[in-house]
Amino acid sequence: MKAKEFDKKFQAGEDMTDDLDFSKARRVNQEPKRVNIDFPAWVVEKLDKQSRRLGITRQALVKVWIVEKLNEAD
Repeated sequence: MKAKEFDKKFQAGEDMTDDLDFSKARRVNQEPKRVNIDFPAWVVEKLDKQSRRLGITRQALVKVWIVEKLNEAD
């Protein structure tokens, strides 16, 4: 599809979903980057207890808590 045709469909408010390749889409600044953190066993045990209570994984819990703290610092 030519850019002019794409622009015309977009400007007309048509559904562009079928014209886009979402397999290569990415969110800027959202690419995951792996970090390794060593915690004492008692910390891991408490994280596991909280994650079970909330029904989420340990990794999800740590991510949520870190993001909450970073947002508080802003």
